[in-house]
Parts: sequence; C-alpha cells; structure tokens
Amino acid sequence: MRIQLGDLVAALTAALLTVFTMLTPMTATAVASDHISIPITIGTMSNNLDASTKDAEGKLESAYGELTGDAGHQIKGKAKQVQASAMNTADNLKQGAKTVAKGISKAADNLADDLS
Repeated sequence: MRIQLGDLVAALTAALLTVFTMLTPMTATAVASDHISIPITIGTMSNNLDASTKDAEGKLESAYGELTGDAGHQIKGKAKQVQASAMNTADNLKQGAKTVAKGISKAADNLADDLS
C-alpha cells in the first residue's frame, strides 16, 4: 500500500486539529468554602501554542506545495507561517504590556505605602 503525500498532509492536519480541539479552554466553576461560585478556566491554550500549530500547518502546506510544484499551496503555507510569526509578536507585546502594568502597579502601591 502506497501513501500519497496529499493523504499524509491531510492526516497530519487532522491530527493537529484534533489536538487543538482537545486543548481549547473549558469553563468550570470552583466553589470556595463560603459557597461563592468562582468561574475559572481549565486547559487554557496559550497564543504561542496556537502560533506553533499555525506555523507547523504552514510548513506542511508549503512543503506539499514544493513537492507537487503547486505554487498556490506554497504561498498559502508561507502566509500561514507569517501569520504565526505575527501571532507570536502580538503575544510578546501583550506579555510586555502586562509586565509594565505590574511594575507601575507595584510602584503605585509602594508610593501609597510611603505616603501613609
């Protein structure tokens, strides 16, 4: 039995989508000792994992395009890789902004303590 490259790409893409679906956030409710319901998120997938999945998908599609000589798949694969890079950059900017905000909050708390 001979496996076609297109079938292999389809199978790998399906496997990636299955993993992605299994790791999507599921909401649950935690109950504190005083019986107040607090919603929490279980299994939160980071943007970096989304970007890594998109990058792998792009590499697979680009490689498929190169092997078959299909410029359309090559371009789509490269576009997915660029999208993954943009997703990583956006996540890095978001994390940097959070770090700056935490630093400002700490400084404000320290100033408030000093003035008290």
